[in-house]
Amino acid sequence: MLSSILNGDITLTKIIIIFLSSIILGLIIALTHKITSKYTKNFLISLTIIPLMVSAIILAVNGSLGTGIAVAGAFSLIRFRSVPGTSKEILSILTSMTLGLVLGTGYIFYGIIITIVFALMVLLFSKIKLFDNNDNKILKILVPENLDYSDIFNDEFKQYLESYEINQVKTTNMGSLFEITYLVNLKKNINEKEFIDKLRIKNGNLKINLSKPLEENTL
Repeated sequence: MLSSILNGDITLTKIIIIFLSSIILGLIIALTHKITSKYTKNFLISLTIIPLMVSAIILAVNGSLGTGIAVAGAFSLIRFRSVPGTSKEILSILTSMTLGLVLGTGYIFYGIIITIVFALMVLLFSKIKLFDNNDNKILKILVPENLDYSDIFNDEFKQYLESYEINQVKTTNMGSLFEITYLVNLKKNINEKEFIDKLRIKNGNLKINLSKPLEENTL
C-alpha cells in the first residue's frame, strides 16, 4: 500500500493520477490554512498548486542525478522570491512542497497520510489552548528625550504586570521623543485603563499603545 506507483514504466495514466492527487491534496492543505489562519486568495492558490509543480519537477527528472538540483532550485525559488511569512505560512508551504516531493516519486498513499496528519494536527492545535498565552501584549510608550525611561515605570509595572522586557527603543519626532516597546505579561483581572492612566502621568500624557502581539514571529 505504501509502494510507489512508478515501479516500472511511467505512463500517462500514472502521471494523471499523480497530478490529480497533487491538486486534491494541495487543496486540502489550502483549506486547512484558510480555516485556521489569516490568508490571502493568492496564497491559498499557491498552496494548492505547489504540490503539482514540485511533483512535475520530480517526474521530469525521475531516476536522474538532476533530482537533487531540481529540488534545491525549487526550495531556493520559494525562499528568495517570497516575503517573510508567519510560522503557519512557512509550515503550510513546507508541507505543500513535501507533499509534491512524495507524490512526484509515486507514493500516493503516503501523501494522503501526510495531508491527513497535517490537517488534523493544525486543526487540533488551533482549537486547544496548550500553547496559548493570552496575557502577553505589546506595550509602546512615547517619552520625552530628557526622561530616563530605564526605571521610571517600575512601580506601575510591579503593580500591574507579571513580567516585562524591553524589546526595542528608537527615537522619533526628529529625535525629540523615545519610543520604547515592551513585551509585557499582564496580571489577571487588572484594570487596563487604570494602568494606562498611571503610565500617562509618568510620560507626560504622550501616546501609549497596548496591543496583542502580531503573528509575525517565524520559525
